[in-house]
Amino acid sequence: MLGWFKKKFFQQEEPAVTAAAPPAEQEAASSRPPPAAGVEQQKPSMFKRLQERLGKSRDTLVHRLDRLLLGRKKIDQELYDELEELLITADLGVNTALHLLETAKERVKRDQLSDPQALKQVLREQILAFLLASNRPAELVLPESGPFVIMVVGVNGVGKTTSIGKIAAKFVKSGQSVLLVAGDTFRAAAIDQLKIWGERTGVEVHSGLPKADPSSVVFDGVAKGIAKKYDVIIIDTAGRLHTSVNLMEELKKIRRVIGKNMPSAPHEVMLVLDATTGQNALSQAKLFHEAVGVTGLTLTKLDGTAKGGIVANICHELKIPVRFIGIGEQADDLRDFDPQEFVDALFSRDDAGSEPQPI
Repeated sequence: MLGWFKKKFFQQEEPAVTAAAPPAEQEAASSRPPPAAGVEQQKPSMFKRLQERLGKSRDTLVHRLDRLLLGRKKIDQELYDELEELLITADLGVNTALHLLETAKERVKRDQLSDPQALKQVLREQILAFLLASNRPAELVLPESGPFVIMVVGVNGVGKTTSIGKIAAKFVKSGQSVLLVAGDTFRAAAIDQLKIWGERTGVEVHSGLPKADPSSVVFDGVAKGIAKKYDVIIIDTAGRLHTSVNLMEELKKIRRVIGKNMPSAPHEVMLVLDATTGQNALSQAKLFHEAVGVTGLTLTKLDGTAKGGIVANICHELKIPVRFIGIGEQADDLRDFDPQEFVDALFSRDDAGSEPQPI
C-alpha cells in the first residue's frame, strides 16, 4: 500500500490495522482490516472484488471484443474497421484507439498472425504497456526534512473530499501523522465533510471561516503542519468548473503560497477524476495539468461506469501516473493502482464462463 510513497520516503511496512470508517452521510462504514503482508489467501478475494467492480467496463470492451471475434476465420480490413469502432466507443479515445489498431496491424504482419483471436492478446499487451509506461516508479520530489505535502485538485462532484479522507486513512494505517487542510472555503459542506473525515480517522483538520481567503487558510495550515512536525499534509481545494479561469488562477496562487512555507512543496499535485465522465475526464486532466502541473491521478467511480477504457486513454495521452482507483464506497475500495492487476481484472472471464454470442 502506498508503495509509490513509502518506498521512497518512509521505507517501512504497513501494519494491519482496521480500516477507518467513512462518513455515514457519504458511504457505509467499513470494519474489514487490510490484507496483512504475505497472506496469500487474501489476494484472490481482493482481486475478485476488483474483477466484479470492473464488470461494466469489461462488458463494454472485452465482452464486445469476444463477440466481434467469435466465428471469424481471418483477419481482414472489415475486422479492423469494426475493431476501430469498438475501441473508440469503449472510451479509449480516438488517438489511443488508432494507436492500438496500428500496433495490432504491425504485430499481425510481423508475426504472421492469422487467427483473429490473437488480436485480443495483442490489445491486452498494448493496453498494459500504456499503463506501465505511465506508472513507472515516479521520481517524487521529497523533502529532506519536514512533511510530505499533497495538494488535491478536481471539480465538484468527483469525490475529491471523500478521496482525501480515504487517502488520509491509508497514511494513518501506515503509521504516519496527517494534517488535513480545508482549502475549499467556498463550500461550507466541503469543510464539514473534511472535519467528519478527521473525526473518523483521528486526524486534525485545519480550517478557516467559510468564504475566507483559500490561500491564507492553506498558508497557515502548512505552517502548522511544519511547526507540529506532521509527516503528511493533504490540502483540499475548491472545485468549481475546470473551465473557470478564476478557479485556475486561484489554484496557481495556492500552489505558490504552499511554496512560501516550504520551497519544495507541494511534493504531489493529485487530480481526482470521475471515471463516469469518460472523455470529459481527459479534458479536465489536460487543463488542470497545464495550470498546476499534475503529478498523480485518482480515478473514482470505476465500479459504476462502462468507461473504464478512460484509464488507458489518460495514461497514453498524458503520461501521468495513476495513484489510486475507486471501485466502491467502502474505505478499502480506494485501491492503490496496479497496472497488471487492473488489466488482468479487465480481461478476465466471469465466473459463469458464458460463451460470447455473435454480434
